[in-house]
Amino acid sequence: MSSPQEPGTPPKTGTTVQGWVRPGPTAKEQRYDVLLGLLLALAGVIGTELARGATPVHADLGFAGVEPYVLSAAGALALCFRRRWPIPVLLAVSVLFVVTGERATFAFTSNIVTQATAFMAIYAAVAWARDRRLMKVSVAVVFAVMFGWLTLGFVRALQTDEFKGGPNHTLLGPYVSGVIITLAINVLYFFGAYFWGRTSWGVARQRHELEQQAAELAAQQQANARRAVIDERLRISRELHDVVAHHISSIGIQAGGARRVMEKDPEAAKNALSVIENSSRTAVNEMRQLLGMLRAADPDLDEDELGAPVGKAPQAGADRLPALVVEASGEGLEVGFHQIGQPVQVPETISVSVYRIAQEALTNVRRHSTARSAHVTLRYLADAIEVEVIDDGRPKHAPVGSRLGHVGIRERVALLGGESEIGPRPVGGFRVRARIPLAAAPVGSGSSEAGSATGPGDPDSPSPDPVAGETDRSVPDREGAAQ
Repeated sequence: MSSPQEPGTPPKTGTTVQGWVRPGPTAKEQRYDVLLGLLLALAGVIGTELARGATPVHADLGFAGVEPYVLSAAGALALCFRRRWPIPVLLAVSVLFVVTGERATFAFTSNIVTQATAFMAIYAAVAWARDRRLMKVSVAVVFAVMFGWLTLGFVRALQTDEFKGGPNHTLLGPYVSGVIITLAINVLYFFGAYFWGRTSWGVARQRHELEQQAAELAAQQQANARRAVIDERLRISRELHDVVAHHISSIGIQAGGARRVMEKDPEAAKNALSVIENSSRTAVNEMRQLLGMLRAADPDLDEDELGAPVGKAPQAGADRLPALVVEASGEGLEVGFHQIGQPVQVPETISVSVYRIAQEALTNVRRHSTARSAHVTLRYLADAIEVEVIDDGRPKHAPVGSRLGHVGIRERVALLGGESEIGPRPVGGFRVRARIPLAAAPVGSGSSEAGSATGPGDPDSPSPDPVAGETDRSVPDREGAAQ
């Protein structure tokens, strides 16, 4: 069990990893360690030979005349396993470090490879040891032995008068000055390796925490996106219920009228029955189309995921866009409206979707943009209806939301077989555009009167002229009509 403030513990990042153990080195890191150990062993042998040539006194080569070379190479070769077995490597290198200092003084004092080997062993043990308690005990033992050996060296130097003074008379004298300098260098050497290793271990732990946080955030974002899709499908389902209810009501009225005039006016009864046939077929087709797409998009959805039903919102439609624009205007945002093409009867599922898309886009403009003005364009085309919302702003520097509203727009348009374009405009600002085809809608659907059996999908109905019906109204001109 790790202590509350273990060495190398990074600042709090929101996710606390208790008892974290650093993963072992990868195969690539182990190969790097082997290569490093071999190169340092070669450098150690060369450095020992150079130190032998530079020493002004006789260099004792010890056992078989190769002892200094073997000791230098052995310490470096131990580093081949510095990250795989960091604590045994630390202990082995420390023992060789002391033995080299006792048996081959020239190779110890003049060979920088020997000094670097001990430094790297301490660093690797602190940075890579998985058992932190064992690491602390091992480092404490090594440090105690090293500074005890250093103290023994000071005693020997005092006995042999190794620190001889020069012509300069100092305040502390040559011996005390030499002891202070040597002690300071060793403190920086050993504790520098320790704290560098602890920092490396802390960085690795913090990286692990950040990766864990990133995974959690990605999962949360995915769940939020799924929630947005579910909410959009729930709203579509409620609107589909309204559409079907409208057709059923129309069927009931027409059936009652046909029953009353069946004997007196058979032709009127025949027309009423025709309207009933078209309305029932339209309702069934629209319900089958949307519910089929909802189930095909995600067959694993269940009622537990969907949650409790929410209250039904008032029925909306493309014809209510002017009123929506009036409601969205104000508080520093001016919204204009532009209609192109002659209005035609549109299936209610499509009409409601056009309204919801514009509503979501205007909400995003107000919440997440610096725009001062926006414009809604509604286009009645020959085979489709298109709604476009543009603005002249930029995203706010404050949190700009999760863009889950865009997910809902794309989901709604895709379910109706249309295409959407959401993103920044080349000239500045932002655009949300959705085009929904009318050809895919069942014939006779829409908010038509009870006695009308034709719609925009009827081949006998004339195609709208997109120029003749063009209107461009500002917000003040519409306020009276929207009341």
